[in-house]
Amino acid sequence: MMNENVEKDILILAIESSCDETAAAVVKNGRTVLSNIISSQIALHTLYGGVVPEIASRKHIEKINQVIEAALSEAGVTLEEIDAIGVTYGPGLVGALLVGVAEAKAIAYAAKKPLIGVHHIEGHIAANFIENQDLEPPFFALVVSGGHTHLVRVKDYGQFDVIGRTRDDAAGEAFDKVARAVGLGYPGGPKIDKAAREGNPDAIIFPRAHVEEAPYDFSFSGVKSSVLNYINGCQMKGEEYSQADIAASFQKAVTDVLVEKAMHAAEEYHVDKFAIAGGVASNSALRAAMKEACERRGIRFYYPSLVYCTDNAAMIGSAAYYEYINGTRHGWDLNAVPNLKLGER
Repeated sequence: MMNENVEKDILILAIESSCDETAAAVVKNGRTVLSNIISSQIALHTLYGGVVPEIASRKHIEKINQVIEAALSEAGVTLEEIDAIGVTYGPGLVGALLVGVAEAKAIAYAAKKPLIGVHHIEGHIAANFIENQDLEPPFFALVVSGGHTHLVRVKDYGQFDVIGRTRDDAAGEAFDKVARAVGLGYPGGPKIDKAAREGNPDAIIFPRAHVEEAPYDFSFSGVKSSVLNYINGCQMKGEEYSQADIAASFQKAVTDVLVEKAMHAAEEYHVDKFAIAGGVASNSALRAAMKEACERRGIRFYYPSLVYCTDNAAMIGSAAYYEYINGTRHGWDLNAVPNLKLGER
């Protein structure tokens, strides 16, 4: 006899435009990605050594209809079959966010579908649900990206307690600035990761910052400044310096702090599941160090594939699904919130 309680599949059309990726995806039941289309602007912004907000916004306007059409086409579904529209509404670049939010509102209004605004960091955390079908809250997550470094207690779907955050530069921001300083260029994260493989991580001792009264908060401006001072010192003395050694030593300094604070939290909160998320979660040294630290303590370790670490719409679709079944709905007054805090509504 058929189970009458079997519910129909929920399909979310998700849109992400918080920085320099224009992305759309169709996600089924929060875990199955039917399509994930990403139009990246990296090559364009590389010319300027970083993301130019005005250019990013204009490119989103050019590309957003195309990526949405491609996402629906690749998933083999029509707009009528979609149950809700999910969109990143913060944090991020305000002009870039506005493009996605306006598009989502227009589609939701025209197609008479529910609208669900998603927090970008919630999306990064939800990326772990896509490939890890066994992962359920509660667990801890370390979110490390160009704009954010958060240590988060995931209490339930859509329920978060941020126990640590960066006081200044995010980890990814520090990677970009150091990469520029040593002549590697933009985007810094992947280039430092690659250069570091040829270097000695113990060649130079860069500082590991600890924030008084806030054992889980991060600070990366000091290590960034230390790298810049080291390079300036070498140049003033006319000494050669190794790009690879600086990259490896800097990467180790950042990784050591991230892993140490993550494991401190894991021990204090008796964590048995730990996930990493965000663009810097694709860093090979961080993945390896976290994996080893978790294995040593008997903690199950989760991380997304590289495509789900960087900005994408599939992760927004996953987060939107859980918000949808929790009853979250947004009105036509939904607006971009560039400094949106995790846990705010």
